[in-house]
Amino acid sequence: MPAVKTAAIHAILGSDEFEVKRVALELSRELNPGGDFGLETIDCAADNIDQALRAVRNATEALQTFSMFGGAKLVWMKNVNFLADSVIGRSEDLLAGLEKLLAVLQSGLPDGTRFLLSATDCDKRRTFYKSLCKLAQVQTFEGLDNSKDGWEGNASMLMQDMAHKLGLRMESSAAELFTLYTGGDRRIIATELEKLNLYLGKTRREVTTDDVRLLTPLSRAGVIFELGNAISCRKLARSIELLKQLLFQGESEMGILLATVIPTVRNLLLVKDLMARHKLAKPAQPFYFGKTLERLPAEALAHLPRTKEGKLNSFPMGIAAGNVHRYTIAELRKALSACLEANVALVTSPTDQEVILNQLIVRIVAG
Repeated sequence: MPAVKTAAIHAILGSDEFEVKRVALELSRELNPGGDFGLETIDCAADNIDQALRAVRNATEALQTFSMFGGAKLVWMKNVNFLADSVIGRSEDLLAGLEKLLAVLQSGLPDGTRFLLSATDCDKRRTFYKSLCKLAQVQTFEGLDNSKDGWEGNASMLMQDMAHKLGLRMESSAAELFTLYTGGDRRIIATELEKLNLYLGKTRREVTTDDVRLLTPLSRAGVIFELGNAISCRKLARSIELLKQLLFQGESEMGILLATVIPTVRNLLLVKDLMARHKLAKPAQPFYFGKTLERLPAEALAHLPRTKEGKLNSFPMGIAAGNVHRYTIAELRKALSACLEANVALVTSPTDQEVILNQLIVRIVAG
């Protein structure tokens, strides 16, 4: 007879560790309103096979015994880390132990006994995972992968949803900046939003870019993004300030030129030409520009830079699209030529490299 899902068996899974732990904790309180007396928690964060085996054995035994004081009982396998495709997860002894645990779950739990499993990494090819999904009420929470193109839009929506729950509103530029500073990590987003919430107090609920810059930590990646953004916005003083900060952090002048300045100028020039040729409107937010590009014919996009996977890196182009009105085509062509001259000068000129880069940014931004 096929397995049937039961309200007594629950699983909280996914790569989003913060959300998995939060939801599992809330569910444990819901399933066990009686407090610690009816709760048997088994910490399943195992460093080796023996610890994993012990955890599975303890969970199996706990499901087969009644509560110490009678009544309802919840067995919670917490922080499970041995269901992944790892050395521990592939252990034959562990797989045999998991089969015994499944057999207990499939045979039916004693009245009043409930089971909860929370895990952040689970191999979906395994028999245990497939069988658990047939038996349990499963909730899955996957974290955002900020190495994939388009993550910024999903991260922005996640951030806006979490901010709304705190009663916070973000102007579009602040939301964009906050998203890039926090990188789509739910834990960091929650922490930084709480800081903003406490800082603003009960009277002011609108978060500005100044608030984000004041309170949210600026990582190396954040500084690099901010420099490119400042150049796009033609903010000379801010550009020079961020350049100094990157140099203070140990970045090389050549690295800054190749990783930030040239890509920024190139994107501005490419997008300026693209928007003029195809009469494209300025996007409401950089995240939306990717949808605009998808509507263009393939030959119109053939010359645009792409990621290692061959996809268009649309977000930087979206930033450029929002700022190209600040530059003329002629200015951007001169700026790209200036980048080439600076590249050569950094390699061959006796002039101080910081001076060369400062002069370049002045030529680009001031015009």
